[in-house]
Amino acid sequence: MPASPPVWGAESRPPSLPGDLVSGPTARGPFASLTAHPAARFTAGSTEILVACLDLAPDAVHNLAASLSDSERQRVNRLAFHRDRRRFIVARARLRQFLAARLGIRAESVELASGSHGKPELAQRFAGTGWRFNLSHSDDIAVYAFSRGCRVGIDVEALRAIHDADDIAASFFSRHENDVYRALVSHDKPLGFFNCWTRKEAFIKALGDGLSHSLDSFDVSLAPGEPAKILRVGKTCGDGTGWRLDSFSPAPGYIAAVVTECHRHRQRLDFQTARETFHSTAFQD
Repeated sequence: MPASPPVWGAESRPPSLPGDLVSGPTARGPFASLTAHPAARFTAGSTEILVACLDLAPDAVHNLAASLSDSERQRVNRLAFHRDRRRFIVARARLRQFLAARLGIRAESVELASGSHGKPELAQRFAGTGWRFNLSHSDDIAVYAFSRGCRVGIDVEALRAIHDADDIAASFFSRHENDVYRALVSHDKPLGFFNCWTRKEAFIKALGDGLSHSLDSFDVSLAPGEPAKILRVGKTCGDGTGWRLDSFSPAPGYIAAVVTECHRHRQRLDFQTARETFHSTAFQD
């Protein structure tokens, strides 16, 4: 997305949640149609999604910090605010735990690297495992996507009113997307805006090309109530694009999107409870 993203507004905290995996009621107001799904998993393929809360007690944050690498600790020290340090520690430590459970090693033994455009990935010595992943966070909500053998991208945003949303859409949405967005009734525009934003961000992150990929070169669906789809990539439309798009609400007041490189067999998105997903990861603090 743009090198200087818009300021979404004042920080908003998610509701108090038990433990560190998210659960909660549905959203209210203009986003009342959204159902909060604590976690999700692609059961017909190798991609799964996990959702975590980053607002943990100081003792838990201290324990999680022990799994970070030296370079990660240096990044923590460069952050000016305690809130940002806590979020980075928990988000990165959870990523290490989730990867460790899939690699069969300890969290502190996970080695991470960055692709040519900064996308995080496993170090070269783990290349043979085929695991690919992506993560995103907004406020104290983090989402993680894991895939074996196909590219994946994920994005999450806190839903809020944006006074210059129409101008942002005109600048960063494709022509088709902007036409659809402008045709929405005013009540649907806030959700339509974030549908488009998260879906385009997830696709760019799946590609791993950063902003070298034009935002006008592909279209996503965005109208509330319509299926989440990648409508066009370049001159290719429909199912022939080779990508699958899903959208979900990981917690009340948040919207997320995940884009996965398609396998030959169709994948099905099943939502699980946070408790089920917690036990399936088998990670240890």
